[in-house]
Amino acid sequence: MALGYLFGGGVGTEPHGLELYQAYPVMRDLYAEVAGWTGLTEGRLLDEPLPEAPEERQAVGTVRETVLALAVHDVLAEHGLRPSVLGGLSLGAMTASCLAGSLGRRELFDMLLHARHAPELPAEEPRQGLALAFVPAGADESAYGVKGRPGVHLAGDFGSTVDGSVHLLMLSGELAALQELATEVPPGTVVPLPDRPIAVHSPLREPFRAFMAPYLDAMDFADPELPLLSCLERRRLTTGAEVRDLFHRNATEPISLVDVCAGMAEQGVRLGVVLGGSIPDGILDFPFPVVHVDRPEHIEQALAAVFELGIDASGGQPAR
Repeated sequence: MALGYLFGGGVGTEPHGLELYQAYPVMRDLYAEVAGWTGLTEGRLLDEPLPEAPEERQAVGTVRETVLALAVHDVLAEHGLRPSVLGGLSLGAMTASCLAGSLGRRELFDMLLHARHAPELPAEEPRQGLALAFVPAGADESAYGVKGRPGVHLAGDFGSTVDGSVHLLMLSGELAALQELATEVPPGTVVPLPDRPIAVHSPLREPFRAFMAPYLDAMDFADPELPLLSCLERRRLTTGAEVRDLFHRNATEPISLVDVCAGMAEQGVRLGVVLGGSIPDGILDFPFPVVHVDRPEHIEQALAAVFELGIDASGGQPAR
């Protein structure tokens, strides 16, 4: 039975990992190394306010989320836990690709920080936004703007809640269109998110995709050395070219936690570890037990779950 590591995506509004940082020297070592690579202070990587400009805020926020996820991986590795299968959503898929050996850690952070130079949205363009759609089980999902509604795009599928009563989706697009949709469906079922001015995983991010393309084309992507699952469709990525393609397409195409988890189950995963704080605990349904790790006490919980389920935690060790 295999151990799967799952990484969430996006930039959280609340910092995580401070207690782990204080508890584990290996985590502090990584933060110091990343600070040296990026020029960002360790405080900025931990809990200091992010920049105000949207693209710079997004870029620095992705560095913060990624260093936490990698640091949790390193803490678990010190305790003898290594994944057999890797997968993630959006930014998490990039982190998983790094741990699978497709690119080095410094290369990943350099790429993430390069994104801060992307042009900001012109003032004359419609404001962008994100929303969560809590679609009741059995409801017509087309009513929630998942297809054919101007200004609204399906950006992510997070699957069903634990009790099966709700299908959780992420919508992306023009803020006014998302707000209008929220008034047309049952109250509370479409919730525009505050302070999310970038329409991630939608065609509106084509300028960003074009900006990043030359940089990604110049990067060296190796074939993954561990099983690596795509979040853009249900498949395993086996070549460096396929990983590069995921990095290119990530900005403009919807992501699916359902596909990642289904792929993990097909790879024999019987316990998943969610690293970092970007996937909420206890809300979503998974096809296998999961342990969330973003606090010191979670380390022992992960170790106990591995022991109780008889999971092979020897994993693999990429060369890069």
